[in-house]
Amino acid sequence: MLGWALTFLVIALVAALFGFGGIASASAGIAQILFFVFLVLFVVTLVARAVRGRNI
Repeated sequence: MLGWALTFLVIALVAALFGFGGIASASAGIAQILFFVFLVLFVVTLVARAVRGRNI
């Protein structure tokens, strides 16, 4: 998921460099949404891991 966010961020930066404002804005928005989804899933995973413990 974080890889997709970084990919859309790079697309946004390249599009902004070449002057495609609409594409850059859309790609940056998608990258931001994916990044926040990644963060939420990461925190949920950390909490679940802490609650469950380290039983192997």
